[in-house]
Amino acid sequence: MAAILAFAPFAAELSHAQAAAPSYNLPDFTDLVEKAGPAVVNIRTTERVRSRGTPGTEDDEMAEFFRRFFGVPMPGAPTPPGAPRRGQPPQGEEQSRGVGSGFVISQDGYVMTNAHVVADAETIYVTLPDKREFKAKLIGSDKRTDVALLKVDATGLPKLPLGDSDKVRAGEWVLAIGSPFGLDNTVTAGIVSAKGRDTGDYLPFIQTDVAVNPGNSGGPLINLRGEVIGINSQIYSRSGGYMGISFAIPIDEALRVTEQLKATGKVTRGRIAVAIGDVTKEVADSLGLGRARGALVGSVEPGGPAEKAGIEAGDIILKFNGRDIEKASDLPRMVGDIKPGTRVPLQLWRKGATREVSITVAELDADAKVKTRGNSQRDESSPPAAKPNALGLIVNEIPDAKLKELKIKSGVEVEQADGPAMRAGIRPGDIILRLGDSDVTSPKQFNELVKGLDKAKIAAVFVRRGDATQVLTLRPGTMSSR
Repeated sequence: MAAILAFAPFAAELSHAQAAAPSYNLPDFTDLVEKAGPAVVNIRTTERVRSRGTPGTEDDEMAEFFRRFFGVPMPGAPTPPGAPRRGQPPQGEEQSRGVGSGFVISQDGYVMTNAHVVADAETIYVTLPDKREFKAKLIGSDKRTDVALLKVDATGLPKLPLGDSDKVRAGEWVLAIGSPFGLDNTVTAGIVSAKGRDTGDYLPFIQTDVAVNPGNSGGPLINLRGEVIGINSQIYSRSGGYMGISFAIPIDEALRVTEQLKATGKVTRGRIAVAIGDVTKEVADSLGLGRARGALVGSVEPGGPAEKAGIEAGDIILKFNGRDIEKASDLPRMVGDIKPGTRVPLQLWRKGATREVSITVAELDADAKVKTRGNSQRDESSPPAAKPNALGLIVNEIPDAKLKELKIKSGVEVEQADGPAMRAGIRPGDIILRLGDSDVTSPKQFNELVKGLDKAKIAAVFVRRGDATQVLTLRPGTMSSR
């Protein structure tokens, strides 16, 4: 009895603590689903069976081979007229391509979904939960954001209100409604597990643990107020099925796209013609930037907006149009939102100081790519230094003709890389443009700069390879003569 009484005060304290702790009730989604469900649609796409074996083609010759030597049609070939069908529709008949989801955003029949749901479809059918089916017109789609806008000929349709994805918070409850595996109006729920997940140039995805499977694509992600905050688009999977992580396109991003699709049928984006990368902590420290932020310019397209604005490889873009750039993936989104032809301010970091420039944004060409050259070849006429410097480098002069070809003012070419340079990834043929805040003008000047480095500090080396420039961080060492 004594032992039991000894625990009584502890039990009383525990009971009191439990009573004092706040209690949270799990949300009841029933009313929300009942209200939102009628506006979530099933999207079915079809294509027409085309004839295989067009006379004179390889398919035609293969079909004849199967007929002569095996006495059967070529596998996958359409069934001849009058012959029994074996699961293959006859030529010209519609066959299903895929099933996805979508949701109505206006009572006059506009439907939002994913671009990949309707890609390459000949016919798109939209089916409402009340079993009404419409043939939809594709207003436009954008592969970069995976957003598509459809229109059905109907009025008075139930619609979903659109929320503000900028106000979404990690940990809040959300639900998805869609057609996983063709099972219409399936509801799953979970929480927002993260925001701003970078899986593409133009989309900071909303990450959730809501169960999303094939067929859910294009369906809405809904908050507890019944507002759409995202379009379910991707899953992380090693098996093809749901594994606990799914991604949704923020509705704010999707809405900007659909407004352009509705107005013009396509999406126009800006570009400034630079290749960029993230700024690491080591690079930021070596350049005196304070902390890792901004977008490191790796290359500048000749004749592009950035070159005309005076931006150079090795610059770090800190602000665009007055907005801070925390990571490299922020810049394409900011630039993409600007109307081509607009002139905007840009802040960059160069040689230990900020610079303000203005740039005229051009229109993004989906097929435009930054051209690259192979590694430069060493000029055999340039004598190498007697021994590697403290960075492990032997460098050569660059002839004026090659400087002009590379479109650079100065630099040195790597003859040999050992020690710190080799460990950092520098290799023969690379061009050294800058060491810290100093432009490199000759092998002698470069070696003098290296001699003056503090061995206790990391040095930033601006290295050009092909058309791309990167910043590598090295700590000077002691190199013996050879």
